[in-house]
Amino acid sequence: MIQHLVNQCKRGRFHPSKALTFSPSAYPLRLSARPRSRETSGARRRLCAIMDLSLLLPSPSSASRQLLFSPFSPNPLRVQSLKIPRTSLRYRFRLSAVTEAEEAVSSGKPPVFGSPKELTVPQKFVDALPPPARLASYVVFTGAALAAGFGLGLRFGGSKTVGIGGAAALGVAAGAAVYAINSTVPEVAAVNLHNIVTGYDDPTELKKEEIEAIAEKYGVSRQDEAFREELRDLYSRFVSSVLPSGAENLKGNEVERIIKFKNALGIDDPDAASVHMEIGRHIFRQRLETGDREADVEQRRAFQKLVYVSTLVFGEASKFLLPWKRLFKVTDAQVDIAIRDNAQRLFAVKLNSVGKEINETGLFELRSAQLLYRLSDEIAAEMFREHTRKLAEENISTALDLLKSRIQAGRTTRVMEEIEKVLALNDLLTRLSKHPEYNSFVPGVGPISLLGGEYDSDRKIDDLKLLYRTYAAECFPNGRLEEQKLLVLNQLKNIFGLGNREADAILLDITVKAYRKRLSQAVSSGELDAASSKAAFLQNLCDELHFDPQKASEIHEEIYRQKLQQSVADGELSEEEVSSLLRIRVLLCIPQETVDAAHADICGRLFEKVVKDAISSGVDGYDADIRASVRKAAQGLRLTKESAMAIASKAVRKVFLNYVQRSRAAGNRTEAAKELKKMIAFNTLVVTELISDIKGEPITEEPIEVEVKQAEEEDDEWESLQTLRKSKPNKDLQAKLGKGGQTEINLKDDLPERDKTDLYRTYLLFCLSGEVTVVPFGAQIITKKDNSEYILLNQLGGILGLTGKEIVEVHRNLAEQAFMKQAEVILADGQLTKSKIDQLSEVQKQVGLPAEYAQKVIKNITTTKMAAAIETAVSQGRIGIQQVRELKEANVDLDSMISERLRENLFKKTVEEIFSSGTGLFDEEDVYVKIPSDLNIDADKAKGVVQDIAQHRLSNSLIQAVALLRQRKRDGVVASLNDMLACEAAVASEPLSWSSPEELADLYCVYLKSIPKRERLDRLQYLLGISDSTAAALRDTAERGALPMGNEEEEIVF
Repeated sequence: MIQHLVNQCKRGRFHPSKALTFSPSAYPLRLSARPRSRETSGARRRLCAIMDLSLLLPSPSSASRQLLFSPFSPNPLRVQSLKIPRTSLRYRFRLSAVTEAEEAVSSGKPPVFGSPKELTVPQKFVDALPPPARLASYVVFTGAALAAGFGLGLRFGGSKTVGIGGAAALGVAAGAAVYAINSTVPEVAAVNLHNIVTGYDDPTELKKEEIEAIAEKYGVSRQDEAFREELRDLYSRFVSSVLPSGAENLKGNEVERIIKFKNALGIDDPDAASVHMEIGRHIFRQRLETGDREADVEQRRAFQKLVYVSTLVFGEASKFLLPWKRLFKVTDAQVDIAIRDNAQRLFAVKLNSVGKEINETGLFELRSAQLLYRLSDEIAAEMFREHTRKLAEENISTALDLLKSRIQAGRTTRVMEEIEKVLALNDLLTRLSKHPEYNSFVPGVGPISLLGGEYDSDRKIDDLKLLYRTYAAECFPNGRLEEQKLLVLNQLKNIFGLGNREADAILLDITVKAYRKRLSQAVSSGELDAASSKAAFLQNLCDELHFDPQKASEIHEEIYRQKLQQSVADGELSEEEVSSLLRIRVLLCIPQETVDAAHADICGRLFEKVVKDAISSGVDGYDADIRASVRKAAQGLRLTKESAMAIASKAVRKVFLNYVQRSRAAGNRTEAAKELKKMIAFNTLVVTELISDIKGEPITEEPIEVEVKQAEEEDDEWESLQTLRKSKPNKDLQAKLGKGGQTEINLKDDLPERDKTDLYRTYLLFCLSGEVTVVPFGAQIITKKDNSEYILLNQLGGILGLTGKEIVEVHRNLAEQAFMKQAEVILADGQLTKSKIDQLSEVQKQVGLPAEYAQKVIKNITTTKMAAAIETAVSQGRIGIQQVRELKEANVDLDSMISERLRENLFKKTVEEIFSSGTGLFDEEDVYVKIPSDLNIDADKAKGVVQDIAQHRLSNSLIQAVALLRQRKRDGVVASLNDMLACEAAVASEPLSWSSPEELADLYCVYLKSIPKRERLDRLQYLLGISDSTAAALRDTAERGALPMGNEEEEIVF
């Protein structure tokens, strides 16, 4: 046997996987242990086929062994071994393997680690010997081979040399055999490791000591390739079996089981991480190969679960042990999403396990689970709040179903129970949020809120309001609202997410009903009548209901109004009804202002209807019956005169405004005046009588007095206005026209002042011009009116609410316009002579305009005419600075007559005249101060203008002087040189340059002959740039009489 193995090793044909084949015939006792049946025989045949197929897989003996397990392909059958002594392991293990393999086949669940592995013959030999005995056997075997080789060589060769060669040959063969057998030691250790792990029902029960015992038994290291690959294969199979398929969620114990199994195997983190990455590669390849969308989603979820579990298994080391981004081209965000989503699913399962039993222990456990799952505080808080919200929503949905059901018996009680459950849960969470160890709880512990849930919508808010109303209605069992119930209602409002306005409106509605009920009981029972203090009784009632006293006062007012409405249904209040209303007012402590407002509103509407009927009857329909109905309403409704007059005033003013609107819309002045006349008649015949009936007394006319100034002489002056004097009726005319109209109701506050004066002016012009009638062929007939129209004008002023001053102003403006038209014709030329003054005085007397205003008109006309004439003269140059000064001495306002532009032009013209006068004089004070002051222009601006002109004319004057010198015009030369000196006095200048110095000397000589002042001569010398020696020589020549004088121009040398 040994020699056969040695020969196989020499030929290179030995392989451990071919050392043993499995067949049913190898175990006759095992197969005969059970009775044969057709089903059993079939199962055994299938079992044998499966086990034979599993043995076709390559053995882990190769040094370059790869992971053989595909995590998403069917695993080999799982075979469990019994805990039996090692001496009988070979036989009992086979029996257990076949038995459990049959169970696996029948159940359809493949084992995690596959079936147990069989040892080859050399492996069995190695397995049977401990390391010391194995070494001894190696030595003995090698020694025996050497001895046998030497003996055979000596025997057949006949010499020691041949014997030594035979010993060497057999020694080499023995060494090869020993090496081959010894190389199977790690494989034997791996097979035994596989079989031990396979024998556990729960692989997590594996102990680290057992793995160490196997390594120690066979003397192998964990870094040995075969042993290491077996560890990785076992770990890969276990991880793949623990991770659920793509459609299933994690259970939460996967990380714990993987860590426990990894620690038991003693596999290093880098090796374990490579296993995780290999599983990820397999999932990634399957995802690329699949063409089904659903399968792609499942593979993606499987990959996400692998990423999540791997991250938890390796902790912080996962950042460099698991290069997801580099190998699979995924981003950090995708990794974070995978961790977050799986953590959320696990935490959701944990939350569902807690259910409604929320306590301190459960919150601690949730916190631990959150940290274990690496779920962020924000997401955990949101999930916990969502969990508590769903618990509350269940009770709320049940309460709503009960509330909307048709079963009436006990419905409200059951609804209240469901709401109480919500409140109890909210109270529990509120108390836990204030717990000393709150930071050790899961985040999100706090009051419940339905925001963001099923009932956070406009459609559901009405259901929540209905529940809130139902619960609030049950909080008034005895007509009282306890303080505790008020706090509970506030909590329920916050849970439902109702706004303060919505909740307050619901509670107010319920409280109002309760208050009305209690108040009705107190009045009907006489309790309120018997109370010594009605106000204290009502205040106590408000306190019991937590009701706002102001709202209670509004209810009292509403009750009073309802009673008043019923009492005035027949159009008047009887004494009995007045007494009943007084009793209600006293019982309910209603203020007098509230009572007056209620009467003004309710009784006022009835009275307003009567007044409108009376007004609508018109001038001819206001008869005795109408007047009687007005008196009855005014007295029977018990309105105050002020309230009745306010109602009547409102209705009458609307009618007045209708007349005013029609007057404005009229096509001409006559039609407009007719509408105003109708308004005056309506006021006299209807409104005046209406007020008399309301007050119960006749109306006396109060004519408008003209209020001007207190001085009697000014009264006489205003009396000169003919139209105003005519509007004051005398006794005879008043008796002829009858009584006047009322002025208490007017349009003073309804129309702007301008509109009122326009209407008054329209009727005044009608009184002045008379009625114009258009006849055929375009002819007009003017009918003059008598003084009675002016009386109506006076009444119109009262209706419009014009004051005496405003009326006087209208008359004065009209007279002033008439006077101005005629005065403009008389003063057309702008000249005011004595004859024209007499004509203007006559016109003034005709129109009756006071002398003061007439003089103002005359002055305006003459000033306007004069201003036009002066401006024209200035433009044409006929007025200079001297004429301006004369006009100012005559008190003529030139500033208003001459524009600023013309005044500036006049100043510029005056300065140019100074610089071209030929005198050489320049008075700074006159030019810089006096002239600008006379023309009322800016002095600084004027100074700048002077300097600009002087600078410009300085060089021009020199050029002009040279030109005149060449023309032999000595006087013109002297005048030009004087102008140059005047310009130099206005603006300082450097010496002027000229191309011919001889001409400059001639100019100096000509000016010297005019016998000027020495100062001017020196300034000219400076400007012409003549040296002192040349000037002195010229002066000496002049003193000797050598310079030509008189008419000796021809002697001038050019």
